[in-house]
Amino acid sequence: MSTVEQSIDVDVPVSAAYNQWTQFAEFPNFMEGVERIDQTSDTMTHWVTEIAGQKREFDAEITEQHPDERVAWKSVDGTSHAGVVTFHRLDAAKTRVMVQMDYQPEGFVEQAGDKLGFVERRVKGDLERFKTFIESRGGQETGAWRGDVQAPPTA
Repeated sequence: MSTVEQSIDVDVPVSAAYNQWTQFAEFPNFMEGVERIDQTSDTMTHWVTEIAGQKREFDAEITEQHPDERVAWKSVDGTSHAGVVTFHRLDAAKTRVMVQMDYQPEGFVEQAGDKLGFVERRVKGDLERFKTFIESRGGQETGAWRGDVQAPPTA
């Protein structure tokens, strides 16, 4: 299992950064390789990606979500991955967005790419594009989902 941790400071209030992040259908505007995301329920998403010529579809479950604080997920099929995006208020108009993700590279090409830092650079680029996307809109998010999803109980 490999881990990526990246963060970026965006010049928008925490609620704007969080609200925009809950608009999964907009991810193709700033996430490289993401063709489409459909939110099929409050806690389920269906992803269509194409990375390095490999098209993949998978479902992911939102396992925890708290407005202006965090969105956590795990894959339910396809490549194994899970993570959390947290939102940290730095001041009234600035937010730190932090991504922590664990994933299992599959096959020789993905393992080599992992060792060369491709995933880390991709996440960093996605965060930079998210910053450009939300700041270019003057901090006006394209929508919001403010529902609360409690983490599953631990054994």
